[in-house]
Amino acid sequence: MKQTHPLPVHHSWALYERERHFELGQVHGYDSLDSLPDGVNVLGEAGFARARPGKWECDLDDNNRLSWSGEVYDIFGIPRGAALVRDETAALYCEGSRAAMEKLRAYAIKHRRGFTLDVEIQPAQASRRWMRLIAAPLCVDDRVVKLQGLKFRVPTG
Repeated sequence: MKQTHPLPVHHSWALYERERHFELGQVHGYDSLDSLPDGVNVLGEAGFARARPGKWECDLDDNNRLSWSGEVYDIFGIPRGAALVRDETAALYCEGSRAAMEKLRAYAIKHRRGFTLDVEIQPAQASRRWMRLIAAPLCVDDRVVKLQGLKFRVPTG
């Protein structure tokens, strides 16, 4: 059964706005993701349930090699530490969400911009759910070498 997300988010932002949207290791004023106690509400006034963000990275110079924290594995219903292939994990995004994610991803790489997007996923071995994806390119000179960011489950009502 398809779940309806109450307040979907979808936008691109300039890298100079990075700290406004997120900084790896900081979400809504917390000093470090590692020091966040379980259940801290990182979604602010939006009223979403408590969530623990997961860190992720996609190395564009290394054939789109993915690195995920344990929380991201959990969101996708994949055993922690399992080998990751980007095409296989992208296939877990529901069709409309995958198309939006791929479009914003390409735009982020081409124009060196971050983005925030709520996507619906069909995890392996679990029911459909919504996830907030926050991404920012890591640049060397004028070239994007990685995308990195946060992912967290967005409960629906």
